[in-house]
Amino acid sequence: MSLHDDLTSVQRRLDDLMRCVARLDEHAGDSLDMRRVRADAGHLRESLALLRDSAPAAAGARTVEMVTVPDDPYDRMLWVDAEDEGLGSPHRHAP
Repeated sequence: MSLHDDLTSVQRRLDDLMRCVARLDEHAGDSLDMRRVRADAGHLRESLALLRDSAPAAAGARTVEMVTVPDDPYDRMLWVDAEDEGLGSPHRHAP
């Protein structure tokens, strides 16, 4: 799934949550706990809106550049002055 698809899916579920909170509000009335649930659901809606605004518009349209690695052996001159990791250089003693 792309970022846009995920955000749309979360938005749909959040809309369902808001509908359920509204129905629950009818049954539970205006209590402190119900106000807290309404406020938390509202904060989720605001946070998702901020996330949607900050998400890159073309996140799904990004192209991936393929890099071809040849099967030819490496040039041995590339490793002339290299040290073996953990063994030290050939001119010094290993610890």
